[in-house]
Amino acid sequence: MFREIICFTLIVLSLSALPASALDMNEGGKMKKNISITVGLKDADIVGSDNRALQAAVDYIAMLGGGTVRILQGTYLMKDSLHLRSNITVIGEENTVLRKCDSHKSSLVTDGDYGEEQITVEDASGFEVGTGITVRDDNAGGFHTTVATIIASEEENVFIINKPLLADCMVRRNAIAKTTFPVISGYYVENIKLENLTIDGNRENNEPLNGCRGAGIFLYRANHVHITDCVTHSYNGDGISFQQSNDIIIESCVSHNNANLGFHPGSGSQRPIMRNNTAYNNGGDGLFLCWRVRHGLFEGNELKDNERYGISIGHKDSDNILRNNIVTGNKRHGVYFRDEPKYTGGHRNLLENNRIENNGVGGDGCGIYIDGETEDITIRGNVISDTRPEGQKTQRFGIFVGKKAARIIIQDNKIEGNMEAPVKYEAEDD
Repeated sequence: MFREIICFTLIVLSLSALPASALDMNEGGKMKKNISITVGLKDADIVGSDNRALQAAVDYIAMLGGGTVRILQGTYLMKDSLHLRSNITVIGEENTVLRKCDSHKSSLVTDGDYGEEQITVEDASGFEVGTGITVRDDNAGGFHTTVATIIASEEENVFIINKPLLADCMVRRNAIAKTTFPVISGYYVENIKLENLTIDGNRENNEPLNGCRGAGIFLYRANHVHITDCVTHSYNGDGISFQQSNDIIIESCVSHNNANLGFHPGSGSQRPIMRNNTAYNNGGDGLFLCWRVRHGLFEGNELKDNERYGISIGHKDSDNILRNNIVTGNKRHGVYFRDEPKYTGGHRNLLENNRIENNGVGGDGCGIYIDGETEDITIRGNVISDTRPEGQKTQRFGIFVGKKAARIIIQDNKIEGNMEAPVKYEAEDD
């Protein structure tokens, strides 16, 4: 057989097979936009326990112009992402869990060329039509990693994927393929809501995936997406990441015990709103503003006990408001402005009414550390302290202003109990 093709809507649906409530007709027999369908382990419009059932529901609702997919309680095994479509709401119940499958990996036995849509692996076990896949080599980094779906198999170890490779993947540079992917993925979509879903990344049985191309929930060039009351945990990468996506709202979500970042807005995402979320016990930062995150509001979040920084800001991350957050117990600085030159600095950011305390638990940290040629930062009305007994304090300074920073406004803060001093100001005033 030349190739074996799979369609993810393996569950063939017809309008007549679904209950009237799923179709939601007007009296005149025309479709309404608020169509709803259920997916569950039993007693649902679509019965199934893996990503294929969920994808069938999403694709069906998208075909009708939009509506709601309700995922009933239970654990669903994800062998590929749930690929979002525009104008869709996906709502779970208590104990609705999407769990990533165990991953497999193999070296490539021939180069994967830029733009090619085929790979040849050494060990085909664990790779099958319909599974998600990552292809990369040692030079790939985040942005040249390809995440796709296997759509056909020409030979036992030759697979066709649904996206062209984003870069050359060379055998001499240790090119590999592995069945890693976001559990929920949205590319080039808009007007989406995700609510009350738990993502279990099955970290102990999975290879890592860089947050620029994957996460428990991952968006790329998506607009107007609202994620609320979702939990992402144990993903071998980031919890929630969105890249080159605008007007994203994330609120009342929890991201914990992920291998890297808790929340990762990045790559030119404009006007994000992140409110009342919690990130804890992640292997990297609680909240990492990547590159060119601008005009965002980060309010009422709790970033605690993460292995690096509570909040990290850097490359062209400007004109953001960080207000009423709790940043505590992080291994390094509570808030870190990264070492950037003036032309890419994180300028004109406001830190207001935050509680930043007891950071630097790894042995060398400050409440707020302003590095690089960072300019026009206002730090106002915050509580910046180390509340622990003498001998247990690790937050060296409340605020550290580096030599190259300029026009840093510090006013009306309560700074006390820090290990060495309230403020260490090395910058020369402009």
